[in-house]
Amino acid sequence: MVEKTVTIQNAHGLHVRPATKLADLAGKFKSQVTIHKDGQDVAARSIIELLTLAAAQGTQLKIRAEGPDAAEAVDAIEKLVNARFGLD
Repeated sequence: MVEKTVTIQNAHGLHVRPATKLADLAGKFKSQVTIHKDGQDVAARSIIELLTLAAAQGTQLKIRAEGPDAAEAVDAIEKLVNARFGLD
């Protein structure tokens, strides 16, 4: 299992557009990717589950992946989050 912690930096947090980008990116990998916040784990491929995290700006999330391309998946999602999902 590969795990990294990231901080949501964009002003409006993890709303529909960034959740869609994250889910689309997670779907490109063979590994099972989950996002963890405050004891809640959600599937990174599910926009609805990602939205239930209610991750505002400044929220820390753990990205976890298990599978053949786990490191690549976690690195790609970390890059997306750190780039503010390309939104602001």
